[in-house]
Amino acid sequence: MPGPLDWINDELASLESAGLRRIRRNVLPLPAMRCRVDGRELVNFASNDYLNLSHDPRVIAAAQSALGSSGVGAAASALICGRTAWHVALEERLARFERQPAAILFPTGFAANAGTICALAGSDETIFSDRLNHASLIDGCRLSGARLRIYRHDDLAGLETELQKSSPQGRRLIVTDSVFSMDGDLAPLVELCTLAERFGALLLVDEAHATGVFGAGGRGLAELLQVEHRVAVRVGTLSKAVGTLGGFVAGPQPLIDWLWNRARPQMFSTALPPAICAAAAEAIQIIEDEPQRRARLLELSSTFRASLARCGIRTVATAAGPIVPVILETPERAVQVARRLEESGFLVGAIRPPTVPQGTSRLRITLSSGHQPADLDRLVAALQLALFDS
Repeated sequence: MPGPLDWINDELASLESAGLRRIRRNVLPLPAMRCRVDGRELVNFASNDYLNLSHDPRVIAAAQSALGSSGVGAAASALICGRTAWHVALEERLARFERQPAAILFPTGFAANAGTICALAGSDETIFSDRLNHASLIDGCRLSGARLRIYRHDDLAGLETELQKSSPQGRRLIVTDSVFSMDGDLAPLVELCTLAERFGALLLVDEAHATGVFGAGGRGLAELLQVEHRVAVRVGTLSKAVGTLGGFVAGPQPLIDWLWNRARPQMFSTALPPAICAAAAEAIQIIEDEPQRRARLLELSSTFRASLARCGIRTVATAAGPIVPVILETPERAVQVARRLEESGFLVGAIRPPTVPQGTSRLRITLSSGHQPADLDRLVAALQLALFDS
């Protein structure tokens, strides 16, 4: 007799035949941007640890110190009793870092985006979301129940038209990543700020892949483009360049108080472990004190892009920073080349639909200040062989 879940096997077979089935692997992160995958050591070009802070001895020591006094878990949501002195200290540290009056923590960046959007928009509001936004932003828009309009950041005339057509009744919220996670290109924040101001809309910017990477102080693309004061809602994550875990929103005290009362993923999730908060606070201090990490990261990124261009390897022309996509079009081709690179000693992500649109499967190569120039040279050579000899 067929079981109630037998249909799953058919669906998995369909994913397999389309080159879209994901598998789980055993990965051990190592220092110096290395990792061990299924027992084999590789150079890690798939991580978002842009500033190589996840293995920094000072960050580890901060976590160990807090672990000894606070225990492993927070034991409850922040709303109940999970907001410890470590959480308070990190929120205050993030507020100072972002030059905002206050900040609020979320258990993940996904929770920060989904919870914040749902707290700001409902069925009477309209959200304008970039088509390449991260899944957490997309899901937050959908869950909010607001009217949803999709725009392209390379066609802001379309966004302007949608804003003109939208009802002035109810709030209007423009939602965007600052750095798009799969293409690595930058949102036109100056133009988005101008449109938001013209139409009386709120602008929410997720700086997940820009915090620690862009700006003189490492605060992200809004800082780099000098529009921080024009962005209504600024979301960030602690799991990329900060090297730890969690998400946050920094802004005026009324906004933070509203999220404390209305952001369900924050209200109903167990708070971050206190040791993670201590580690993140230390990492933020390093980001402020050591701007050379950012400078090295961006220099390596520029050098790597130039090397790929000289070899005729196709990337996203408008991308900048440490996310370097190599477009291979089909899922099968992306998986094949990623396997060839792994055989050569490199871990690189093979990104396929639905993460990216059909016909744009790719390698997503991510750089870190912990990589060495020799690592990049060897990867370029291996990539040439994998692309042109297979």
